[in-house]
Amino acid sequence: MYFANYSIQCYMPKIHFIAIGGAAMHNLALALQLQGYHISGSDDEIYEPSKSLLAKHGILPDSFGWFPEKITSDLDCVIVGMHARADNPELIKAQELGIRIESYPSFLYEHSKNKQRIVIAGSHGKTSITSMVLHVLKTLNKKFDYLVGAKIEGFDLMASLSDAPIIVIEGDEYLASPIDRRAKFLLYQAHIALISGIAWDHINVYPTFESYTASFEELIKSMPKAGSLFFDQTDKNLNQLTDSCPDHTEKTGYEAHPSFIKNGQTILKGIDGKEYEIQIFGEHSLKNLNGARLLCEQVGVSSSDFYQAIQSFKGAAKRLELVGKSDSCLFYKDFAHAPSKVKATTLAVKSQYPQRTLVACLELHTFSSLNPAFLPHYAKTLDAADFAVIYLSEHAREIKRMDRIEDNQVQQYFEHPNIIILRNPADLSAYLLQKSWSNSNLLMMSSGTFDGLDFIDIAHQMGLSVE
Repeated sequence: MYFANYSIQCYMPKIHFIAIGGAAMHNLALALQLQGYHISGSDDEIYEPSKSLLAKHGILPDSFGWFPEKITSDLDCVIVGMHARADNPELIKAQELGIRIESYPSFLYEHSKNKQRIVIAGSHGKTSITSMVLHVLKTLNKKFDYLVGAKIEGFDLMASLSDAPIIVIEGDEYLASPIDRRAKFLLYQAHIALISGIAWDHINVYPTFESYTASFEELIKSMPKAGSLFFDQTDKNLNQLTDSCPDHTEKTGYEAHPSFIKNGQTILKGIDGKEYEIQIFGEHSLKNLNGARLLCEQVGVSSSDFYQAIQSFKGAAKRLELVGKSDSCLFYKDFAHAPSKVKATTLAVKSQYPQRTLVACLELHTFSSLNPAFLPHYAKTLDAADFAVIYLSEHAREIKRMDRIEDNQVQQYFEHPNIIILRNPADLSAYLLQKSWSNSNLLMMSSGTFDGLDFIDIAHQMGLSVE
């Protein structure tokens, strides 16, 4: 019997999360707790906002680390995150006791087997597209479940599980768990799928571009009868992969939604003949918006209703999120880390405000970006910026057990005439605060935290009003 059915019974399952601090993991744990499940968890390190949220709901581990004694025979299931290793002592104990072990994608599939499953995949843009779809559906009072990788305005959690007829899932290509080496998006068995684009990433688990694209090709080939596949038709590699889409699946390509810029504001040219002012910008955002529109149409939302609803969408957290502003300066933060996203995000800000000086700061934080062999993929990605800063966290490098990247390597591969390399937050703060920000914009890009740099404090010291 699947756990999805237990919510109507007296007995509620006991589930333990190994690596509960992950973005998806802690939100799934909280969503299940709201359904009445008994939740426990462990992790060796938990950052904000996961830490505060888990504490607020009473399921923050008392101590960080792995404790095999937490794994007891009365557990109904153990959900293991990819952050854990295959030799994790709690995982080994669960295996010894014969307890059911799931990754969060496999668990989510079991919970949603009777729902229409919409999966949004791609090397970049998937969080933004998922967020747009959720915003529109919520605005229009549609009933749905979801899993998304970023905080969205109007949503308390990044996951929801109920008796809704559909579920919208951000489909990550990273491996499902240390003992299930499939891409997460394959486990959801999508009825409707969208792929926003492909650019090599996660080289620690996909050592070649071919191994990386193979998972996307498998997703395409696995589409069901009467299924629907949407894809960015401007992506050459993705276009080629969609040749393997089964004949029984309808496939539809899309590109950036027609628009124009007026006084720094992006205006959509609606297919209904009307114009709609929106709060996001950049060609990549317009591609994402068009993909979201097509997905919403698949679940019965008219284009006009979509346009009306999307006007109030401000973006997902850390996706060109406005930190502070003045009459002559804007400060954005963005989750960008993959080369293609770094280039698209930098170009978007410069194109929207071409008369302003752009300072773009990028933290190399992922396994891929900290690997010297991957650095050539960043060539010219910051060209749209007038000044470029590369931040290299020694703490992140040590945790990931990566070799040190020398300054000359960074300068060689980024090929930017005005680039500096910094390695601690004090130096970065000093650099930002010594600059004049009149008629200038600041863009901070990372999947990390720049070693805990306080963006709000920086914005105040720059003389900006904080959003």
